[in-house]
Amino acid sequence: MNLASVSSLANHLKVFDFIPGYDTDIVAAGKEPLLLLILSFLITFAITRLYTRLARVRGWGSGSVHGVHLHHMVIGILIVLAVGLISFAAWPSGVGREILGILFGVGAALTLDEFALSLYLKDVYWSPEGRSSVDATVMGVMFAALLLVGVSPFGIHDQTVGGRWVGFGLITLNVVLAVATLLKGKLMLGVLSIFVPLIGLVGAIRLAKPRSPWAKWFYKHNPMKLERSQSRFGTGPGRSVRLNRWFADLIGGTPSKPSPAPPPAREP
Repeated sequence: MNLASVSSLANHLKVFDFIPGYDTDIVAAGKEPLLLLILSFLITFAITRLYTRLARVRGWGSGSVHGVHLHHMVIGILIVLAVGLISFAAWPSGVGREILGILFGVGAALTLDEFALSLYLKDVYWSPEGRSSVDATVMGVMFAALLLVGVSPFGIHDQTVGGRWVGFGLITLNVVLAVATLLKGKLMLGVLSIFVPLIGLVGAIRLAKPRSPWAKWFYKHNPMKLERSQSRFGTGPGRSVRLNRWFADLIGGTPSKPSPAPPPAREP
């Protein structure tokens, strides 16, 4: 590490400086803001879910302003907007950038924790639809972790020309498998397959869900596959669906009420 790199490291928080290689692999590589973002995201989400679950059990009231229920998603959106505005106005360096990363992680966690409310435009926090907030949170963490790993996986820039072509081929195949898995309606598996290529291969080979884009495009003229898909996913939750529900309930809490009924249609 040269003298310029050493002097630039002094302008960073270096929260985990005690970890071997942290200065060179995280701070010097410019990844500390993203790492702090992920950590603040996870901590905020854990504290928020802990509080809401305690409030649910103990019957605590929700925060309100002049009689209006103030969802923490609103606070999260305001924090994210403020961080974005500051970033565009004067993109700081060193500690300032890391503080923005922490604040963005806090705002993003508060926003995604109530993602289902913005998706369904009604309070479904403790309804079955509320599990989509947990799904959105897990996906956000996965994508952030992928960026933290770097845009050059497998040390592809350090390989020979032949090795680079092989590396690019493997990455392209992995992306194709992940996209196919997502198009088959398997959201969590599709995101997870970005990290584990074997999961993408399994997801791309297996049947698509009957309401997925893949089924609409490719099962339209193949009634046998469509019937198999409906029998597997339409009669009841499969193993993957049950596992997904168990995981979402473990993180976010088990839903305690049915989905809110849609509002009655107005008469013309």
